[in-house]
Amino acid sequence: MKRVRFRDSAGNVRGGRWAIEDGEPVVTAAAGPYGRIAFGDESYDPAEVDILPPCEPTKIVCLGRNYADHAEEMGSDVPERPMLFLKGPNAVASHGNTLTMPAGKERIDYEAELGVVIGEQCKNVSESGAMDVVAGYTCVNDISNRDDQEREQNWVRGKAFDNACPIGPMVATPEHVPEDATIECRVNGETRQSSSRDNLVFSVEEIIAEVTEYMTLEPGDVIATGTPAGVGPMEDGDRIEVEIEGIGTLEHSVKIP
Repeated sequence: MKRVRFRDSAGNVRGGRWAIEDGEPVVTAAAGPYGRIAFGDESYDPAEVDILPPCEPTKIVCLGRNYADHAEEMGSDVPERPMLFLKGPNAVASHGNTLTMPAGKERIDYEAELGVVIGEQCKNVSESGAMDVVAGYTCVNDISNRDDQEREQNWVRGKAFDNACPIGPMVATPEHVPEDATIECRVNGETRQSSSRDNLVFSVEEIIAEVTEYMTLEPGDVIATGTPAGVGPMEDGDRIEVEIEGIGTLEHSVKIP
């Protein structure tokens, strides 16, 4: 199942599912998908509603350098254990929106990532039981302000600013997302990142076990599993697409004052 949150024309927030017609749903801000959003006995054209973040996380737990090729391009080694940092709910942004970035920065990067959406409150989860707490997967752009990230160790300014974590457009249950699902990022239609889920240094199961050793995860929390090589700066007006096989395409534009 693929689920989406949206606001209808009356202003009501709904939770629906993708009713697939001719194939996998492909959601973009400019064009309609294959299929419609189903809510009870009603259905909606995605182009006529506001797509919301598919979950409401209390926190986003992010991984750094979880692809060897990205660690190399950043001049760093692969960490010995998952390298963790946090983004707050203020960072969450929606599919299809134009997102305002911090002003006066030299470099603000896109980072396409597979997001793991947690389905139940959990703590001290074993690797063998990790998938039992997963509601599904989504697309994430871990937007990074490199100016400040390079000046601090906790990365609050570099990673946790408003609009720093677009999520969506939907949550796909695990059976839809292959173990070797492709992950791509396009900027103005040009492919900048192209990799696969099976290139993760630490697997989803290993990550969940590590994170829940230290903190309780709540329903709707998101784990952003790291980005592959090819990260780069965004410019004012750029259109960013993060596409993951089996999920769909998260699309947004950026405004850089």
